[in-house]
Amino acid sequence: MADLMASRAGDVAGLLLAAGAGRRLGCPKALVKLGGAPLTERGLGTLRTGGCRPVMVVLGAAAEEVRQACSLGDAVVVVNDAWSDGMGGSVRAGLAEARRSGAAAVLVLPVDQPLITPALVARLIQSWREGAVAAVATYGGEMSTPVLLDRSLWPQVEVHAVGDVGARAFLRSNPGVVTAVACGDVGDPSDVDTQDDLRRIEGQLATPQT
Repeated sequence: MADLMASRAGDVAGLLLAAGAGRRLGCPKALVKLGGAPLTERGLGTLRTGGCRPVMVVLGAAAEEVRQACSLGDAVVVVNDAWSDGMGGSVRAGLAEARRSGAAAVLVLPVDQPLITPALVARLIQSWREGAVAAVATYGGEMSTPVLLDRSLWPQVEVHAVGDVGARAFLRSNPGVVTAVACGDVGDPSDVDTQDDLRRIEGQLATPQT
C-alpha cells in the first residue's frame, strides 16, 4: 500500500463548472445565492476544504459579473467564450488548465450541486490515491457527480466532451475504468435547476440533521 500511495501523491485539481446561463432558473447559476453565499463561492470552498489543489472555475455567461460579485480567492478563472455550445467545451477548457497546472488528477463538480460536501470530495480523492482512475460518486447505487479523473484519462474524455456532454459519455462507454464510490452518507446530488429546487434545498439546509 505504501508504494501505491507514493505513486498517487500528486495534486488533485478541483474544477468547478459554472459557465451556464441558468435559463430555467432565470439567471446564471454561478450568481445564485444560497445561505447568503453565491453557489460559486460555496462550490470553490467545498473543493478547497475537501483537499483539491489548485481550484479552478470555468465561467461563461455573465463571467465579468461573477468575477465582481463573488470572492474567488486563489481560484484560477477560465472563461469559456463558447459556453452556449454546452458543458463539453467547459470540461475541455478546464482540463486544459489542469494540464498546465501539472495536476495528477482532476475532480469535476457542477456549480449547481450545493449539497456536495468536503467529506465527499475527500472520499473521492482517497479512492484515487488508492488506485482508482475514474472515481465516480454514487447515491443509492446510482452514479452521478462529482467525478474524479486521473490525468491518463483526460485525452479520451476531451474527445467525448462535445456539446452538452461532459465526462459522462466516456465513462458510460468505458465502464471498466470506473470505480463506484458510495457517497450517500456524505452528500446529496440534488441540483438547482429551478426556483422550486432552490427553495427545497434551502429547506434541507435549514433543517437540523439527526
